[in-house]
Amino acid sequence: MSLPTVGAPGPFAPRRPSVTAFVRGVGVGASHPVVVQSMTNTDTADAAATALQVAALHRAGSQIVRVTVNNDEAAAAVPELRARLDDMGLDVPLVGDFHYNGHLLLTKYPACAAALDKYRINPGNVGTRHRDANFTQIVQVAIDHAKPVRIGVNWGSLDQDLLTQMMNANASSAAPRDAKDVYIEAMLESALRSAALAEEVGLPHDRILISAKVSVVADLVEVYRRLARRCDYPLHLGLTEAGMGAKGIVASTAGLAILLGEGIGDTIRVSLTPKPGGDRSEEVFVAQQILQSLGMRSFAPQVTACPGCGRTTSTFFQHMAEDIQTYLREQMPVWKQSHPGVVEMKVAVMGCVVNGPGESKHANIGISLPGTFEEPKAPVYVDGKLLTTLKGDRIVAEFLEILDAYVARTYAPAESAALV
Repeated sequence: MSLPTVGAPGPFAPRRPSVTAFVRGVGVGASHPVVVQSMTNTDTADAAATALQVAALHRAGSQIVRVTVNNDEAAAAVPELRARLDDMGLDVPLVGDFHYNGHLLLTKYPACAAALDKYRINPGNVGTRHRDANFTQIVQVAIDHAKPVRIGVNWGSLDQDLLTQMMNANASSAAPRDAKDVYIEAMLESALRSAALAEEVGLPHDRILISAKVSVVADLVEVYRRLARRCDYPLHLGLTEAGMGAKGIVASTAGLAILLGEGIGDTIRVSLTPKPGGDRSEEVFVAQQILQSLGMRSFAPQVTACPGCGRTTSTFFQHMAEDIQTYLREQMPVWKQSHPGVVEMKVAVMGCVVNGPGESKHANIGISLPGTFEEPKAPVYVDGKLLTTLKGDRIVAEFLEILDAYVARTYAPAESAALV
């Protein structure tokens, strides 16, 4: 399901008007769907390992992937990284993340500058001396290679000279503002001043994206509300250093959902700290689920599952819900190609008679499992009507067979449907 056009009615505010920036063909801004992106945590100098992680993130649904370019070895490896992805048939946009020495690396390694599809610059980290000159040098490389730039301000690495100036001016004011308010204004000033400088150098207005990341939800909302009112650049949303596990997921969801619901945000990243050896793709799935839960995009069939209670002392329905969710995720790469529209499908796996039949009827396909002491049978509903009742040891296998048949029948390609 595509996003509504700007100004269209809906449960949330209309999308904030902005220009469109294209990142290797991916449109960001205006009425384009909100883009999901992520970042690798491999050593970019290891092109083989980084290519594998970029591929995994892209296949999970990350439309844009950012990589660290922090030294000569990383910059020299970027062309090989691009070549490896091309050999895999993956047209995923690559963003180079630059701090401190980006002006040097992009100039020294023109093949790196050409292979990347966007440069991310933090105005607070472009060198302690000659900051504007270093920034301008990166922008000039972007102009020469026709690349967009994300100006990414972060409150953990804010331009200290600018912050000091604004704090001093505030202290001498007749009506000084709260220090946090000045901090937020300094972030916005850094981002917008840098964008203005980039345009003065010659970077087109529609090749600039902006982010202003903080790590506190309330501050994130306030920063982006102000930023959205002051420019029409596409905005990248994200709670920086969101954290690990439930904390990171909940905090990111709380902040992003508020802003997206207000029509603010053109591309998002959920910056989760993975467990040691954990799957980096989790942050992609969370970002997708935020957008899908808000009804803004669809990425995979949704499974409504019973949370369990005293009526469901058996864990069978829990295992079944997990098995079905895993099966759907595994099938999606194939189904997306062969069964258009399948991402809109809703599946219900319920644990007893209280809400089971009702939820199953509301889903495209659903099963209501027997609760404790209930008769050992599982009615299956398809498009609101009872199709069959399953019993015995093959309930899961039989339900998946019914699910496969439903997908093949309901989401058949247009040319196949025409032959029926």
